[in-house]
Amino acid sequence: MKIYTRTGDDGTTGLLGPGRVLKSDHRVEAYGTVDELNAVLGMVRTADTERWLDGDLAEIQDRLFALGATLATTSAELRAQLDHVTDADVTALERIIDRLDADLPPLAQFIVPGGTPLAVHLHHARTVCRRAERRVVVLGDDVAGGAVMRYLNRLADLLFVMARWSNHRAGHPETTWRPRPRA
Repeated sequence: MKIYTRTGDDGTTGLLGPGRVLKSDHRVEAYGTVDELNAVLGMVRTADTERWLDGDLAEIQDRLFALGATLATTSAELRAQLDHVTDADVTALERIIDRLDADLPPLAQFIVPGGTPLAVHLHHARTVCRRAERRVVVLGDDVAGGAVMRYLNRLADLLFVMARWSNHRAGHPETTWRPRPRA
């Protein structure tokens, strides 16, 4: 099978279901941003040279493929046949958050994104995840409702905690944001 089909040369793409839409369609923006997040998580995994988070990140990447397929499916009948993110997946993210957060000092101020290469990539992933949330919410409750939105929201929280945790584990201090005094 060839990788190119030429069917998208007119600015449209096919979805899982009937019809074609413009590549600027809200649904394409949503699953495209989830795909981008998955690619950024691949970069995170390469930066995790100690493999501290690799197992958790591999599972998250798997779930993002399922989430992306849900977003790319226009037919409710086809969507019902897919693997979906569930409340159990959201709970799994919460468990990881709780496990990592237990090692961290309490958060009292805003943290400036930075630190080790691993933490920087995690902060980048977090911002892409928040953008994915914004793209998905536009689709409405029939697609974005339920576990999809909860999963993305919790994942962004987890990526923030992972960034803090990886800096802490590496012995790299956090930089807190200090607002400038008003003149």
